[in-house]
Amino acid sequence: MTPPARRVETDGTYCYRIGKSYRQKLTCTAVPVPPDAVEASAKRFEPSPGAAMLYIVRRRWGDTANRVPVSIDDRPLVVTIPDSLVRVRLKPGNHQAALDWEGKRQVKSFTVAAGEVLFVEVDGSVWAWGANYGWAEPDAAGARKRASKSKLIADFDLGS
Repeated sequence: MTPPARRVETDGTYCYRIGKSYRQKLTCTAVPVPPDAVEASAKRFEPSPGAAMLYIVRRRWGDTANRVPVSIDDRPLVVTIPDSLVRVRLKPGNHQAALDWEGKRQVKSFTVAAGEVLFVEVDGSVWAWGANYGWAEPDAAGARKRASKSKLIADFDLGS
């Protein structure tokens, strides 16, 4: 069962909300998000002939409010927000995903084959004394479940 669509702002951006409804803290995307039909298609997690599908998942219990930039192969890609999902179509081969947080760069190298579907997860922990972000080692079933509950904020084709 697919969760109900989350409200998108009038400018097309999406805001993750935490806190009580009268004192919510919003963390919003910098650019408009894909339409609901694209999100529904992405969440079928289907392979793409001749290319690999990479899903970047950011949904962890300790992650609450920060915007974290993610890049693929040194190409700036997207600024993630909590409870978000990014789909990237890639050429088969070796790639690197990188996230930058407070001057520290965390890199994850991976190899994908044509028709493969791969999940990588941004693991964030936010506490009163600071925040930390890095790449988690997901199990495919758990990552897929978290991805299906997250909001698709970007959809890229780097496989051309």
